[in-house]
Amino acid sequence: MPMASTFALVFFIFFINIFESVPVEAKVLMVLIDEDPVLSFISKKTEPRDGEVKAYKENLSANHDLFLETLLQKGTYTKLYSYTHLINGIAIHVKSEEVLNILKNAKGVRAIHEDMKMQKLTTHTPSFLGIPAGVWPMLGGAECSGKGVVIGLIDTGINPQHPSFTNSSSLGSLNPSKFRGKCATGEKFPPSACHGKIVGAQYFARAAIAAGDFIASRDYASPFDADGHGSHTAATAAGNYQIPVIANDFNYGYASGMAPGARIAVYKALYTFGGYMSDVVAAVEKAVEDGVDILSLSIGPSSIPPGPSAFLNVLEMELLFATKAGIFVVQAAGNGGPSSSSVLSFSPWITSVAASITDRKYNNTIILGNGQSFSGAGLAPPTAGETPFLIAAAADVSHRNITSIAEVESCQNPQHFIRSMVQQKLIICTYTFDFEYEDANIVTVEDTIQQIGAAGFIVTMDPDIGSEQIKGTTMTMRVPAIILNNMQASSALWEYYNANTIRNRSGQAVGFSAKARILDGRQAIFTGQAPIVASYSSRGPDVTNALLQTADVLKPNIMAPGSSIWAAWSPNSEGDPYIKGQNFALVSGTSMATPHVAGVAALIKQKHPKWSPAAITSAMMTTADITDHLGSPILAQSANQIVPATPFDLGAGSINPSRAIDPGLIFDAHFSHYVQFLCAVPGVDDYSVRRAVGVGCPRKRRESWCSDLNTASLTISNLVGSRKVIRTVTNVGRRNEVYRVTVREPLGVNVTISPQVFWIKGNATRHIRINVKATRAMRSHMFGEIVFHGSRNHTVRVPVAVHVTSTLRH
Repeated sequence: MPMASTFALVFFIFFINIFESVPVEAKVLMVLIDEDPVLSFISKKTEPRDGEVKAYKENLSANHDLFLETLLQKGTYTKLYSYTHLINGIAIHVKSEEVLNILKNAKGVRAIHEDMKMQKLTTHTPSFLGIPAGVWPMLGGAECSGKGVVIGLIDTGINPQHPSFTNSSSLGSLNPSKFRGKCATGEKFPPSACHGKIVGAQYFARAAIAAGDFIASRDYASPFDADGHGSHTAATAAGNYQIPVIANDFNYGYASGMAPGARIAVYKALYTFGGYMSDVVAAVEKAVEDGVDILSLSIGPSSIPPGPSAFLNVLEMELLFATKAGIFVVQAAGNGGPSSSSVLSFSPWITSVAASITDRKYNNTIILGNGQSFSGAGLAPPTAGETPFLIAAAADVSHRNITSIAEVESCQNPQHFIRSMVQQKLIICTYTFDFEYEDANIVTVEDTIQQIGAAGFIVTMDPDIGSEQIKGTTMTMRVPAIILNNMQASSALWEYYNANTIRNRSGQAVGFSAKARILDGRQAIFTGQAPIVASYSSRGPDVTNALLQTADVLKPNIMAPGSSIWAAWSPNSEGDPYIKGQNFALVSGTSMATPHVAGVAALIKQKHPKWSPAAITSAMMTTADITDHLGSPILAQSANQIVPATPFDLGAGSINPSRAIDPGLIFDAHFSHYVQFLCAVPGVDDYSVRRAVGVGCPRKRRESWCSDLNTASLTISNLVGSRKVIRTVTNVGRRNEVYRVTVREPLGVNVTISPQVFWIKGNATRHIRINVKATRAMRSHMFGEIVFHGSRNHTVRVPVAVHVTSTLRH
């Protein structure tokens, strides 16, 4: 699957429902049981006492033990987790196919899912999003923004010693009845690690340990972040205000999270090697039970199960129940772009995030002795002074007895070089296939250059590799350097070098006169044209159901900055050699976009504490920007070109926090609405829904469509003739307002709205009838929008995506 870069870390989960097929090698199973979990028990009681809830939870866990002891022989299994809060189930490590078959046929078992291994998939962005001027002041200032809100992050842990997470007096005290989490201590995570900013920290590794992948000396049996990714996402969401970003002794600016006043609760379930789904499910369970307000996940399935089962898998159900509990869940859309239908976050109860590039770029420049100059990459210091330095190719200043010329050209070994010939020269190294196979890297090039005493280095492309994405272009460096990451610049440099190098009859270089100087690559350049959808960001449309129709769900929902994001890192990181030893890292991916949305959700939650998760999503979507900072329609990076962005690229648009906090109207939805959605998915029957969520479909099922779900978008992926859709809007403003509705119709359809003008009281609701009629069969989805123009300056924008199958209703 295409990745944003070496640094684009997005974690994936793959799951299989083994009711159909149980492989012999399966080791960890998640078994869902019929009895109600704690959340359902609470919902059925009138103000249950804490003692009742605790007793019910303990009884469920005891029943799990009794179930296993009665059914299975001692020594044939190990129970890893009892899931009791959102779902009722167990995770067990089994040792034989016979055990699997017994469980498969056991009475009271609702479903069985096999656990599979997971793999790994800001100084400027608050200002880029307009937060310092448009949001923080109305919430009491930066350090108070997000106050009282707890963001739960399921990731690789956190580095508690980082200045982004140190305690601040402005945080105040947190109501103990609101958040009930605890801090697990362990190596590099002392009791003092939870000092106010971090209010909870736990780790989940039982499945990883059972599988033999967890190594305590590398992965740390504590919430400490041995990878760096978790610290980066946590700091982006809620890192402290104005923290100096210093990497390799250079200050790149000052970093702030989106909600500097919010608290952080860490649930470590991913490690340097990846992780396991049963550990992640346990982390979600605990986060919701602890009382987090927001759940941020940079995870998604490595592949989506075909048919309707995609919406019914155990992780999607776990997150649905989290939403039912009032938790806003945000998830990375995936890094499979620009391919269509590559979104990995697909359920309508989850806010799925696309990634954009911002207006900040880091470019480096090399000026040759003949006056030519070329741009490249590399966050590196400049060569000293204005005087150019001599250039020498690695092969021309190395010992002659080395058999592998590729090994010399890649500059991986200082022993290859003749020290007297490299002093105060810029060395040309070549990005060979060894870099692609990870037998070489830019970090080692830098170490080599430092050891041999050269003035710096230039990395050129190998013609055999062509246009491959060079790994390590965003690493910070200690020596002057530039990476010429295109063939034109690389070829021009070599042409200049060869024309100015004297060689003897055997081809050996005996004189060097080519010169160059490298400018400072650490200075940011700001452009006006942004945001732009990043090429790696996964695209819609959504998953395909059993009838080979794309689901009537717009994905992704929203776009946020995801490329070249500065945030906290863990210097002990084993996850990426290009960032090892650093306190800050410049990273890209939809993983980086996701905590931006989590942080903005915290700001909205602070302002509107009673809003539902769907209301928060709606506020973000209906107020999103569809034009860039120059006022032009937002564009998307595609295969070697820039094209106009569609809702399948960026959802409703680029998040605008200043407007999202006061959206005017919202489209709300709750658990019962999501159940009705599941009942409308073609190929899903009542039994499947009941088995997954514990409740069945309505007895009186009228003709229904997935498009009836009350979302802030309208997607119809199989329009035959016409379809009537109802949307319900709620005025979340304090005052009455008049709205006028306009429509930009997608090609091939006629859209009529009733009423076209309406008056709505504050806190009141109003039904909007939408009729979509096919006028021309199209070969793909076409896009439009419905816009509600309020008399009090609210603009509520709803994206529309329609695929006309036939103009005649069968």
